[in-house]
Amino acid sequence: MTDVPAGTALSRTAPVAGLLVAPEAPGGTGIVHLGLGNFHRAHQAVYTALAQRADPGDWGILGVASRSRRVVDALRAQDHLYSVLQIAPEGSAVSVPGVHTGTLVASEDPAAVVAALAAPATRVVTLTVTEHGYRFSPRTGRLDLDDADVAHDLSARGRQAPVTTIGQVARALERRALGHGAPVTVLSCDNLQSNGTTTRGLVLDFLAASGAGQDVLDWVSTSVTFPNSMVDRIVPATSDRYAAEVRRTTGLVDAAPVPAEPFTMWVLEDRFAAGRPTWQHGGAVFSDEVEAYELVKLRLLNGTHSLIAYLGALDGRATIPDARAQEFVERAARAVIADEYLPSIALPRGFDVEAYVEQLFGRWSNSALGHRTSQVGSDGSVKLRQRVPAPALRMLASGRMPHHLALTVAAWLCCVAPVDGFDPGPHAAAMTDLARERLAELSRTSAGTEAFVTAVLVHDRLLGDEIAAHPEFAARVAELIRILVTHGPATATREVDLWA
Repeated sequence: MTDVPAGTALSRTAPVAGLLVAPEAPGGTGIVHLGLGNFHRAHQAVYTALAQRADPGDWGILGVASRSRRVVDALRAQDHLYSVLQIAPEGSAVSVPGVHTGTLVASEDPAAVVAALAAPATRVVTLTVTEHGYRFSPRTGRLDLDDADVAHDLSARGRQAPVTTIGQVARALERRALGHGAPVTVLSCDNLQSNGTTTRGLVLDFLAASGAGQDVLDWVSTSVTFPNSMVDRIVPATSDRYAAEVRRTTGLVDAAPVPAEPFTMWVLEDRFAAGRPTWQHGGAVFSDEVEAYELVKLRLLNGTHSLIAYLGALDGRATIPDARAQEFVERAARAVIADEYLPSIALPRGFDVEAYVEQLFGRWSNSALGHRTSQVGSDGSVKLRQRVPAPALRMLASGRMPHHLALTVAAWLCCVAPVDGFDPGPHAAAMTDLARERLAELSRTSAGTEAFVTAVLVHDRLLGDEIAAHPEFAARVAELIRILVTHGPATATREVDLWA
């Protein structure tokens, strides 16, 4: 607790030196970040602040929000400062990263975003735009050329004002290639398997579709790097309670606080074309086994997190800790990890998986954090295709049914596209999903549950082509939906236990 008069507005002139992680004024802008949400501000920005404190340089961050002005307006009014409230049952702690140099709203000025990405001083471009922000086809993993916004960005009009993240990055790289030619790194910080490799492929798809010359493609090949990375920290949505806690703890009035758990992890490939902050001073790990860490996180943490969220929401549980506290939910979570996710992973060298799993259950029990099931369960149509197919296919290929992965899919469909007459409850209703409208249409027009699941998984191929080739998986999902609807999640979980 610093000596701050109660009610002091957060700013660089306020007496907050004891809370600032980075020097009071960041250096020049060396990073442009797309996706100015809570996760970036509680994760990458914190690592950058700690790196700047240990080894100052021109690594200030220009933050770009996709559409909303809420955070941008709040940060501009606070000299681009905000607090990170680290929350644990034993108490909370507040820090102020202080590394942002400016903000933009991409939907309002896409040309300015491209200009910032293309600026010679920009040496690293980072992204946290969620899985669906990459606009790839779930069937092919390639850029979705049928997407209306992608089509706009490929048009003559879109050349000057692209609206998609991939379009903005690609147009900026083209401008760099044809202009000053300064190298740059594009670093995805999203929960995509091989996120750097995926981003590179989508950018190249865009450039090829736009008719970019071979000179541009050659320059990207030699002057742009796309490292893979794994990011991990539970960061709930902001609410008034967190602003109140910051004010109670520090006396500061902050319109844009970010809550976060104490745990944080960042593993990266050390492939940077134009330098980088010394993120290792913040605890980042540079490794040649990023993909192995990615799979551990995507499956053991993220995949199981989704199952907890869907079962919990269907059981009327508002938060992940409350859901995890139900015996049947914990049993399902431990089973999907041990029997279905873990056998599909080659662990990083020296990785203590038993300690990691117990740590996960401790993190999911952080009642002070109150991570909501509706937040974790949102965007399942994109998230699950990153988590379910590979381990499910591994079991199906050996003649075994991945019952708990089928339960994950069934519970998700019950939450976002309930069958006629079934009310999944308010926490499921609060989940957002770009595919919700399409799924609801399929639910309304299908002749029964099995026809609905077949339409989703086999005809629409929402989890990809390979899962679509296994109608027995769709049949199991449909069977579990009927049990969930008729008897509830606890009974469905017990039924799965009998078969698994």
